[in-house]
Amino acid sequence: MIEDEQKLIRKMSPLLQRVLIVDPTISSARMLAEHMRGISLGQSHFAGDPKTALSLASQVEPQLIFVDLGEDQKDGIDLIRKIRRSYISCRKVPIIAIISQPTAELIIAARDAGVHEFLRKPYNTRDLLRRLEAVTLKPRDWVEAMQYIGPDRRRFNSADYTGSLKRKSDIEVTEQARIDQALRIFKSALLGIGSDPTQALRAMSAQTEILKTSGSRVGNTVLTEAATVFHDFLIDATENGILNPRDTLLKAGPLLALLPKDDPKPVARTG
Repeated sequence: MIEDEQKLIRKMSPLLQRVLIVDPTISSARMLAEHMRGISLGQSHFAGDPKTALSLASQVEPQLIFVDLGEDQKDGIDLIRKIRRSYISCRKVPIIAIISQPTAELIIAARDAGVHEFLRKPYNTRDLLRRLEAVTLKPRDWVEAMQYIGPDRRRFNSADYTGSLKRKSDIEVTEQARIDQALRIFKSALLGIGSDPTQALRAMSAQTEILKTSGSRVGNTVLTEAATVFHDFLIDATENGILNPRDTLLKAGPLLALLPKDDPKPVARTG
């Protein structure tokens, strides 16, 4: 193995001590584990079905999860989505989907479920190293929205792609773009309180944290203060066990006023 790859492995190894492999086929799961043993001295755990995978994920707290999207593609996609929407401590860890016959439909479905990367069969150690480098050493922002939970898709670039950047979304996300996205997600979460209050609360809490940090970075004291006040309101409201939609919308006014001009704030519903 060349010296550059050895250096890469040394950097990644601490982030690969606990790996969960979800694959109903024992032989292919063991093959992947063998590849991993050549890269890290960490431990690989195996799950042959989604129920076992969720249980193991909660117990061993993996730093990385592989999900084989073989014949039961829907089960694999559903598992990824369940992990992202769960409250287990590893819900944000990188997930690499293993595929043998990639299609645009499958890739989009897996990406929208919250996958970080794809590994196509058959693969070799070098292919695996590229995916591991992408998910361990090139972190992406986390998106906690209503319909999507996972790594920021604006920076989605499979390790398969080696060409030049072609889209504006391929470029590093700017602080203002991060603020604009957080405000839009915040608005969507407000409107989703009635249909999914649990995720709405989680999304609003995550966005106000982002807005506080980003507002401070760009020196926007109005934004930072508005986000701080609303975040404190969320803490107080949830401690009382009730998140009243009308009160929440009123308290959100200062943040909604900062929405990008092409994205008007929602109108309060009184009916």
